[in-house]
Amino acid sequence: EEYLMQQLESPRTDVLRKVANINEIVFTKKRTIAIATLKKLEKELIDYDLANELTIIYKSLKKLQVNSPDYFQYSQLYNRHVAYMLALDKAEDLLADYFKKFGSYLFTGDEVEKLGLSLLLKEMSNVSNLYESHRLYVYRSAMHVFHRLFVEPDENLQQDTESIEDTFAKVQKIFESYSLDSIYYHLNLVFEFLKLEYYNHYKVYRQAEKYFEEVNDAAGNLLTNYATYTFPAQFLISKLERHMRLNTEGELYAENDNLFVDYEPDVLDIPRHVIFVTYKAMSAYYADKFDEAAKLINNLLNEVSLKKYPITQLEIKSLLALQYVLLRDYELFNQLANSIQRQIRLLGKDACENIQLFIKILKIAVSEAKREKAKKINAVIPKLQVAKAAYFAPTLLVRLDEKLVKNLTEY
Repeated sequence: EEYLMQQLESPRTDVLRKVANINEIVFTKKRTIAIATLKKLEKELIDYDLANELTIIYKSLKKLQVNSPDYFQYSQLYNRHVAYMLALDKAEDLLADYFKKFGSYLFTGDEVEKLGLSLLLKEMSNVSNLYESHRLYVYRSAMHVFHRLFVEPDENLQQDTESIEDTFAKVQKIFESYSLDSIYYHLNLVFEFLKLEYYNHYKVYRQAEKYFEEVNDAAGNLLTNYATYTFPAQFLISKLERHMRLNTEGELYAENDNLFVDYEPDVLDIPRHVIFVTYKAMSAYYADKFDEAAKLINNLLNEVSLKKYPITQLEIKSLLALQYVLLRDYELFNQLANSIQRQIRLLGKDACENIQLFIKILKIAVSEAKREKAKKINAVIPKLQVAKAAYFAPTLLVRLDEKLVKNLTEY
C-alpha cells in the first residue's frame, strides 16, 4: 500500500493535498491570506480541470466573502461547478453503460440493442454540449469514434459530421495541453487502440501497424482496466484477424503467457471473458493443441451462462465441435452437433447461416460415407467464406484451407 501511494505522487496529488487542508487555512489564517491562498489554488485546479475540488474552493470563498460584493460571483461559480461536476459524472456513467451494452449488442446483433447504443450516443452528445469542456469532448469522442467504427459506419452519417481524423487530432492536442493530467495519460491508450481500429476498418494496414505494437504490449492492462472507457476485447478479435491476414496465426499461442501476464479475468463481464477465452482457444487450435482448445471451451461453457446470448452459445459450441472432430471423439461430437442443430431450428436458419454451414462441413467429415469427403467439404467452403454475421462469430475466424480439409478427412 505504501509503495502504491508513493507511485501516486505527482504535482497533481500535491494540489489535492492542499485542497484537503483548506479548513486549516480558513480557521487559522487571516481572511486576506486565506482568500489569496484559495485563489492561487483555484488557478492550479483550473489548470488540472479538477471540477470536484473546485467546488470545495468556491464553497470556501463564498463563505469568506459573505459580506462582500464578490459573494454573488463565487456563489454562481459554485453552482456552475457543481452542475459541471454532475455532468462529468453523467458522461463517465454513459461511457460505462455504452460499452456494457455494446457487449450485449456484439453477442446478439439485435436491432433493439443497436438502437439503445444510438440513444446513449445522443444522450452523451447532449451532455457534452452543455459545457465548453475539453474533458467532455474527450469522453464523447471515445464513444463517438467507436460507434462510427463498430455500430453505425461513417457511410450512414451526415456530411457535416466531424471526421474521425479531425477528432483524433483535437484529442491529441488536448492530451498535449494537459500533459500532467493522469486520466488523459491513461486514456491515451484508448485512443491509440481507436486509431488502430480506425485504420483496420478502412484496411489501411500499413498505418494500423504503427499502433499495433503499442496496444499489443499493453493488451493485459487494456483488457483489465479500461472496460468502462472502451470495449477492449475487440482488440483480441482484431489481433486474430491480423494474424490470419499475415498467415502468422500459428505464433499466437507462444505469445499468450507474456501478453496476458497483467490480465485479471472477470467472469461477471461475460462478453469480455467469452472473447478472451475464445481467443486463447483459437490460439491453441492454431498451434494444433486441439485437446487444450477443447478444455478451454468446455470450462468456459461450464463457468458462464450464455442463455441470454443463444447465438454466441452456438458459436462457442461449434468451435468445440470442431475440436471433437479433430480429436476423433465422434460420440461427443454427435451429441453436441445434435444439440446445435436443435438450437438452429429454434432460432431459424437465416439467423445463423454461418453456423449451419460450419456444422455441415463437420458432419460431412464424420459421415460414414468415405468417398469424396474432401470434394464435398470444398463445395461448402465458398459459401461459408462469403457468409456475414452481425454478431461475434469465431466460426468465421477458422481458416478454411487445405490443411483444415486434410485434418478433417485424413485419418
